[in-house]
Amino acid sequence: MVHQSAAGVVRMGSPGGRAVVAAAVLGSGIALLDGTVVNVALRTIGEDLDASLAQLQWITNGYLLSLASLILLGGSLGDRFGRRRVFVWGTVGFALASLLCGIAPTAEVLIGARVLQGVAGALLTPGSLAMIQGAFVKEDRAAAIGAWSGLGGIAAAIGPFVGGALVEYVHWRWIFLINLPLAALAVVIATRSVPETRDPHASAHFDLVGAVLAAAALGGTTYALIEWGGPLAPWAGVLAVVAAVLFLLVERREREPMLELSIFRDLTFSAANVMTFLVYGALGSVLFFLTLQLQTVGGYGALAAGLASLPLTVCMLLLAARGGRLGARIGPRVPMTVGPLVTAAGTLLLLGVDADVVYWRDVLPGITVFGLGLALMVATLTATVLAAAPDEHAGIASGVNNAVARAGSLLAVAALPVVVGLGGTEYADPDAFDAAYGSAMVIAAALLVVGGLVSWFTIRNGALREG
Repeated sequence: MVHQSAAGVVRMGSPGGRAVVAAAVLGSGIALLDGTVVNVALRTIGEDLDASLAQLQWITNGYLLSLASLILLGGSLGDRFGRRRVFVWGTVGFALASLLCGIAPTAEVLIGARVLQGVAGALLTPGSLAMIQGAFVKEDRAAAIGAWSGLGGIAAAIGPFVGGALVEYVHWRWIFLINLPLAALAVVIATRSVPETRDPHASAHFDLVGAVLAAAALGGTTYALIEWGGPLAPWAGVLAVVAAVLFLLVERREREPMLELSIFRDLTFSAANVMTFLVYGALGSVLFFLTLQLQTVGGYGALAAGLASLPLTVCMLLLAARGGRLGARIGPRVPMTVGPLVTAAGTLLLLGVDADVVYWRDVLPGITVFGLGLALMVATLTATVLAAAPDEHAGIASGVNNAVARAGSLLAVAALPVVVGLGGTEYADPDAFDAAYGSAMVIAAALLVVGGLVSWFTIRNGALREG
């Protein structure tokens, strides 16, 4: 057991440094894995549990909703009680929720279990990044975050491959049950080898009212989008607006708010989070629609659809850490501008995926370019967000950025099917889905282009050196 140590004492490449990165990657990796692995199994889950498109969206978004709503609170808990401790709590909770997902008898039970997964993920996800930010010396943080981003990105990218293999050769329930041994390994490494860090000035007070209002705002918006046209959708939209306004008022007046609004006065922090929202909204949309397009329209099986995204995994594995080092050397502005533009180009190349899809011609070029763009920007984006916040607020800064990323994916996956005219069981209709797919890809590419422009006009090249 490693006892509490001062922040910033671990070096990259040392045994302690490798342990911190390994535990953080394993823990956040299972959360990221479940954010993407479900996509490839959605069609099979829908058939097995007789689920509608709205229920499939909730299986994806129930997880993202609770994660995005509570992740700020999770960051605050880590700053107060210790980042390693809260990380371990979250990892254990995630394993238990995954077990419930794996044995869920109905779509409704699975949705509830996914919500519980998100609650646990709100503890472990900010804790994983805050452990790195708090434990590593300042000059090694960019490289450590790059390694974390790259390896964690692999977990997200490999999700469709792992999910496809399990769905096709075992059973879709194992996409959740596989989390149990991974979580156990993360807990063992963390408790034995990771130093404890915390914010010495953190208060024992927690803003539960703010957490409830944040959940109501996101939940109301998500419900209104997914259930668009239903009798309760307008009321859910009203609830979302009221809750959002009340949230801002409460956070402004709260003595110790869950979200310290003053951190958004830093232009770099605010701009990087706007870019995060746009990029991760596009990322969630592309993975959601591409996986279903390959199966519903292209006739791919679950494993083939998962293997289709393998180049994305390779790009993240080989290049994400290098992308982080490049950003540290030349400044974040260029990687955070060019990265989204390259990713947008990859998204447009994927427009050729249709009923006559040929992998080498229609999928490989686009998914490779998409992966190159992500590898260029992800680590630099994360490092820039954290560098813009004081070290003692590493947990809350990590929480804000993770909440923004998850909210971007959540709202995009909820909204895009409505925008492109999908509903009911049309996800299983090749003609209806094919018509919607092209529009969704163009919208996702547009979000990425806007994200790149935001970075070009707002991010300063000295942002990382000043952190």
